[in-house]
Amino acid sequence: MKKLIFTVLSISLFLMGCNDSNKVAQDIEKIALELRVSRFDREFALATPDKIPLLRSKYPYLFPAPDSIWVAKLNDSLQRELFQEVGNTFNSFMDEEARLKQLFKHIKYYFPEQYIPRVVTVTNDVDYNNRIILADSLLFIGLDNYLGSEHKYYGGFQRYIAKSLDRTYMVSDVASAFAKKVVPKPRDRTFLARMIYFGKELYLKDMLMPTATDMEKIGYTKEELDWAISSEEPIWRNFVEQEHLYSTDNELNPRFLDPAPFSKFGLELDNESPGRLGRYIGWQIIKAFMDNSRIGLKQMLTLPAEEIFKKSNYKPRN
Repeated sequence: MKKLIFTVLSISLFLMGCNDSNKVAQDIEKIALELRVSRFDREFALATPDKIPLLRSKYPYLFPAPDSIWVAKLNDSLQRELFQEVGNTFNSFMDEEARLKQLFKHIKYYFPEQYIPRVVTVTNDVDYNNRIILADSLLFIGLDNYLGSEHKYYGGFQRYIAKSLDRTYMVSDVASAFAKKVVPKPRDRTFLARMIYFGKELYLKDMLMPTATDMEKIGYTKEELDWAISSEEPIWRNFVEQEHLYSTDNELNPRFLDPAPFSKFGLELDNESPGRLGRYIGWQIIKAFMDNSRIGLKQMLTLPAEEIFKKSNYKPRN
């Protein structure tokens, strides 16, 4: 009898969760949102020197240098080739615009006080560290950083960098830029606090990009994500046994949190692992916490790492 009651209760809770999710999706879809997208990259690529003053008046924030600098850029053969490559890949921006609009609808639902920026597409000489710049009212997207991992421009980059330079990850990168605005920096310097900081960012993406794959959110290939999932228990055991959790050693950042070709346990399996496994574990801790909590998204983002960890009852998958 008890087993039957438990089963009925579990089914009821599952159905209630589904109904709540459906209602959220319906409410988000009803949000009226105008996303303004300006293709500066195309306007500039198609301009002639006499049109520079017009572009300057339209995009004053992009023209701190004298007109002569921009005229030289228009006439530079390498720049012309870059404009052509970007134009070939992004002849249309409709798919990206639709995905960005959905992202900002979700942002508006969870963070109604946030201003929806104007999107401006640019080229930035493949400066992948600044591929996305989100200011208060402007979102700059460097399209030359999303030409596809096999593009010739990326041939000199390390593979772990090149594979991220694909339009698949553009909206996820925008979500990461937004996360930096709303996820408070860790209150302490422990490895656990830093893991949970990145876990909050990834969980935020779960909420803002519900139709995206986990690979898109964390920037893993399917093989890398499968490796992380299947190795979750030994990863966690290593962190505990090596007393990393409460360590303030900054060397743990490049080993387990920063973009890298692989994570650095100091074991033979290192080359098989994806980088940033600390972020992956932080993500799982946040998921466990939210599964065991009734607090809202914005409140969770403000909680200290230690409280989240203790209340998460996190247990890695075997």
